Amino acid sequence: MTTLSELKHAGGFLVWEVLRDYTRETVTLASGAGKLAPGTVLGKITTGGKYTILAPAASNGSQTAAGILWAEVDAASADAPGVVLLRGPAIVNRHEISFPEDATEGQITTATTALAALGIILR
Repeated sequence: MTTLSELKHAGGFLVWEVLRDYTRETVTLASGAGKLAPGTVLGKITTGGKYTILAPAASNGSQTAAGILWAEVDAASADAPGVVLLRGPAIVNRHEISFPEDATEGQITTATTALAALGIILR
């Protein structure tokens, strides 16, 4: 019997949001971020205001969780636009979002707290 598996899809992590025109915005994802999947937790680079993968050990602003990527984006070789869940009120399925693989439990807790401060609650 063939086993099928469902890949992540746009917004699959979202349980509830107050109003999509309020909670989501199109932002610029920094070149070099790679091919990003929906549900990737992002940080915002202070200089220039571009978004990239959350980097807890960084000191350029990307160490603070600033949103969750809505749909797949390829920012490997050039800056790319992407829709991001930036603010709440919103509820997200914590099992459907992606933190960096090397993130510690403490760093994930810090990121979860930062998202909660934006009104994005993980359940």
